[in-house]
Amino acid sequence: MDDQNKNLILAVVLSGIVMLGWTILFPAPETVTDPNATVTEVANTDAGQTTAVAPPAATGTAEAPSVAETASASAEAPRIAIETPRVIGSLSLVGGRIDDLSLKDYKTEIDGDEIVTLLEPVGDATPYYATYGWAPGGALTVEDVPGANTLWSVESGSELTPDSPVSLIWDNGKGLVFHREISIDDNYLFTITQSVENAGDAAARLFAYGVVARHGTPERTVRSPVLHEGLVRLSDKELDEEKYKNIVDFDYDPREGGKVSVVSVEANGWTGFTDKYWMTSLVPQPGQSFTSVAKYVEAGNIYQVETRMPTVDVAPGASVTTTSFLFAGAKEWETIKHYQDDNGFYRFVDSIDWGWFWYFTKPIFRILHALHGLIGNMGWSILILTLIIKGIMFPLAYKSYVSMARMKELQPDMEKLKEQAGEDKEKLQRGMMELYKKNKVNPASGCLPILLQIPVFFSLYKVIFVTIELYHAPWIGWIRDLSAPDPTSILNLFGLLPFAAPEAGSALAFLSLGVLPILLGISMWLQQKLNPAPTDASQAMIMAWMPWVFMFMLGNFASGLVLYWICNNTITFTQQYLIMWSHGHRPDVFGNVLRSLRLKKKGA
Repeated sequence: MDDQNKNLILAVVLSGIVMLGWTILFPAPETVTDPNATVTEVANTDAGQTTAVAPPAATGTAEAPSVAETASASAEAPRIAIETPRVIGSLSLVGGRIDDLSLKDYKTEIDGDEIVTLLEPVGDATPYYATYGWAPGGALTVEDVPGANTLWSVESGSELTPDSPVSLIWDNGKGLVFHREISIDDNYLFTITQSVENAGDAAARLFAYGVVARHGTPERTVRSPVLHEGLVRLSDKELDEEKYKNIVDFDYDPREGGKVSVVSVEANGWTGFTDKYWMTSLVPQPGQSFTSVAKYVEAGNIYQVETRMPTVDVAPGASVTTTSFLFAGAKEWETIKHYQDDNGFYRFVDSIDWGWFWYFTKPIFRILHALHGLIGNMGWSILILTLIIKGIMFPLAYKSYVSMARMKELQPDMEKLKEQAGEDKEKLQRGMMELYKKNKVNPASGCLPILLQIPVFFSLYKVIFVTIELYHAPWIGWIRDLSAPDPTSILNLFGLLPFAAPEAGSALAFLSLGVLPILLGISMWLQQKLNPAPTDASQAMIMAWMPWVFMFMLGNFASGLVLYWICNNTITFTQQYLIMWSHGHRPDVFGNVLRSLRLKKKGA
C-alpha cells in the first residue's frame, strides 16, 4: 500500500473519530420514550410506603417519613386552589400535599395553548408532588402524627395566593395539635411553616420533614450527556448531581426500605429534582442543620428526596415551630439568583446546569442576559455577544491570521518544493521546515485560537441548550424558537412545496437542512478558502469536505447556536481577509470560486 493511500485511510479514520466524538458531545435532539413510566403502573401504586428508621446520628430514634397514598384517596380529596401571576393549581387536604401545579408563562408547544404542568397528584399519568409533615419517635406511632392520608382541616384561608396564605390544622386526639401554614410569592417559592403543640402529659419525640416524590423514571425530551436531569443537591459546600440511573444504583438500606444516599448538612443546603428547564427543590432555612436523603423505592419505581430536621422533644405545654421552603417552577436565572441573594439560599444558582466550563458559561450567560435586557431580542443579543467574544480574542487571533497570511504567500514555494521532492517525503518535510524558518512562520500558531474557542463554544452551547431564557425565544422571520432547530427544510424548498419537513428523529431529518445550517456550511467553506491548503492531497480532500460534513452535523442543532457559529465564521473571515490584504496578499476568494465554476462548466 503506497503512502498516499495510507494517508487517505488515516484521514478518513480521523475524520470519522472527529464526527463520532462530536455527536457524542453534541448530540442532536432525540425524542425518547421511557418504557417504565406506564399509566397503569403509577396509577395503582402506593407512593413510598417506607417504615424505615432514619439514621440515628441525624434524627435520633424517630421513624423515617412515609408518603403513602392511594389513587382513590387523592381523587376524592378536598382541595384548595392555588393561583398567582405565574402559577395555577391546587393543594390536597389529604396529606396537605402540593401536587397540582402548572406554569402560566410557559407553553408545551410554541403554537399551542397548553401550559407546562410541573406537579401531578397520584392517580394521574406521572405523579410528582411535595409533602410535609412530622415523623414519630419515642413512644409515638404513625397514628399519632399526620401522614399521607391524614385529612387536614382548614384553619384559615380559602385560596392560596401571594396575598392570602392558607392555614391547616390537625388534632391527633391525644394531646398533640399540628398546624401548617402555607404561603406563596409572586414567582415559584412556597413557604411552609409547621408547628406542633403538646397539650398532653408526656413529652413527645418527633421530627419535621419535607419530601418530593416522583413516580416512574421521567421521560427525557432529549438524550444528551451534556444535559443533567435527576437529583441536584447542595450539602454545605458540596454540589451533588446524580442522574436517575445512578439513583437506582444507590446501596440498599433495609431500614429505609429502599436504595438511599444520606448526607448530614451542617448549615446550608437544598435538594430536589431538576429537568432541563424546570426544578422542584426542598430548601430548609439558611443556617439550619438537616439530613439530606435521596432514595429510590423499587416497589412502584419511585424517586424521593427528603429533608429531615433534627429530632426534638416537645415538653408538655410547649410547642415547636419549623419553617422551610419549596421551589417549584422554571429555572430562570434572575428568579433563582433573587432567592440566593435576598433569601440567603446558598449557591442556589448552581442548581442551573452550567457544565464543566462553568467559569466560561456563567460570565457568557451574564453578558447575554444583560444584552437581552437592553435589546429585548435573544437573536440579536447572540450576534452582539459573538462580536464581544471575537473582540476579546482578536489580539491573539491577529498573530494567527498574520501567520496564516504568510503561509498563504508561501504556497507557490511549497508547490515547487513538492515538485522537487517528488516521492521523497523526508526531503519535502526538511524543505518545508527550512522555508518556515527562513520566513519566520510558525505553522502551528493558527491552532491556538481554535483551541481557545473550544471551551467558549462548548460554554455557549450549554447556555443555549440548557438555560430557559432561550426557550421559545424568537429572532426574526421564521426563527421563532432559538432553542429549537431551524424549522425550514431544503426537502420542501423551504416551504414552497405543499408538504411538511421531516420530523426530528426521523430517517430523513439528517438531510432536512434549513436556511441557517446551509449558511453555516457556506461560511465555513469561505473561511477555509483563506487558509493554506494541506500539502498532502488526501488531507486536502478531507479538509475540502469538512464544511459540508459539519453543515449536516449541525443541521439539527439549536438555531441560536448555529446563528452564533455563522456570525463567528463571518467575523473570522472578515478579519482574516483584511489582515491578509494589509500584508500584501490579495485573496480573490470569490473570483476563484467563479473561475472554478466556469472551468467545470467548460469541462462538462
